[in-house]
Amino acid sequence: MGPVKKAMEDAGMEKRQIDEIVLVGGSTRIPKVQQLLKDYFDGKEPNKGVNPDEAVAYGAAVQGGILSGEGGDETKDILLLDVAPLNLGIETVGGVMAILKLPA
Repeated sequence: MGPVKKAMEDAGMEKRQIDEIVLVGGSTRIPKVQQLLKDYFDGKEPNKGVNPDEAVAYGAAVQGGILSGEGGDETKDILLLDVAPLNLGIETVGGVMAILKLPA
């Protein structure tokens, strides 16, 4: 659960602030992963209405509609925020990744 805790910390959020848990990627189909997340979020069930293999593509399509202005009424009130973006880094001695700190 380390990556989940780190993502929550990086986002400056607490468990009680999470409305929905959406799982992304094939490993999220593993029952133990689902149970660990449910336990971590105090019994809150992960949302099973989104295919974990399609969630990222769906979000990208929604963002494309918003940015292009062609989403119409369906996207006019949507604001997508990337609260836990990926890190950019370089490989250093021993194969360790050194994260580059970029100005916001």
